[in-house]
Amino acid sequence: MQANPSTLPSNNNGNRWLRHFWGALPALTVIVLIVVILMLFFWIVAKANATKERQSNALRQEVDPAMVVAMELVPGVVQERINLPGVVHPWVEIDAVAEVSGIIADKRIVKGQSVKKGDILAVIDNRDYNNSYISARAAYRASKTSYDRLDQLLKNNVASQAQIDEARALLETSKAAMDNAKLRLERTVIRSPLSGVVDQTFIENGQYVNSGDKIVNILQIDRLKVAVGIPESDVDAVRRVKDFKVTIDALGGRVFKGRFSFLSRSSQSLARLYDLEIALDNSRGDILPDMFARVDIVKQEVADGLAVPLFSLIPRQDGSPVLYIAENGIARLREVETGIQEGWRIQITKGLLPGDMVVVVGHRGLNSGAPINVVRTVREIEELNQ
Repeated sequence: MQANPSTLPSNNNGNRWLRHFWGALPALTVIVLIVVILMLFFWIVAKANATKERQSNALRQEVDPAMVVAMELVPGVVQERINLPGVVHPWVEIDAVAEVSGIIADKRIVKGQSVKKGDILAVIDNRDYNNSYISARAAYRASKTSYDRLDQLLKNNVASQAQIDEARALLETSKAAMDNAKLRLERTVIRSPLSGVVDQTFIENGQYVNSGDKIVNILQIDRLKVAVGIPESDVDAVRRVKDFKVTIDALGGRVFKGRFSFLSRSSQSLARLYDLEIALDNSRGDILPDMFARVDIVKQEVADGLAVPLFSLIPRQDGSPVLYIAENGIARLREVETGIQEGWRIQITKGLLPGDMVVVVGHRGLNSGAPINVVRTVREIEELNQ
């Protein structure tokens, strides 16, 4: 039996398409599987994110916000200070001494008495000195008369030049003797060498004193100096400071203004401390010598600095500091860089801006992103103690 010629081409075309389909089936299967796997992957990721978000929301609902205190950063003056002990000394201290020997005839001062420069402190019996002066004055006058007479004779060519030279020498000698006698007589009156206060007396009426013996100790205390030992590391900064704050504990912690007076060029002890002297006005007389003082010295000053409490910083393992700021009810961790320190305040040179709310209380147990409740806001560290 012979095949129908009209049907053969159609059967061949169908077989060809069937063979192509079966040949492409493995590739189609792989593509379908990849698509299905990708769809499953994205579905799983979306499901995981949704679950994580639900867990996070549930956790936020379960954890109460931490109660914290925040400080608003306001630019202000930040100073690097040192506070050193010092001792108050008189501006000048002098022992008035006797310049001639004799018996004290008139003691005119007592302890604590104020005196002016030139005031009489005591008088030594001057009778011997007065007699010596009278004798020396008489000898001078005689030699002066003799000299004048010889000078006139020399002009008349009656006296010789040798005679006039001898008379001139005698005149000068007697003049010096008279001046010395007068000076010793004047020194029987002992006068104050400066204005001040009599701190100690060493004489009594009727007491014999020798030349050089102390009569009184006088202190100039209307102006004082505070002596402070400056460490070697601070000398360079201190030599540029002109004004100081001096606190006197004995006067209830009163603070006085001092001015730079002197800084020694060499250390005065094995501790390598350099002597600083600060001038202090004491016109009211409240401060007394040998009182203990504390001197506040500003080494460095930043006019518009940002400062936070030292305890608000949290050190990392590498030593770098971080802190938390309050931002829309969330604690945010900030890396910062620090500058000069002033007491419990430390300057932040990088990492913060004016107006930032720094968490200063309740920050130790925080994590970045944790919810917080700011129960109090301050602008100054001192407010934390109120």
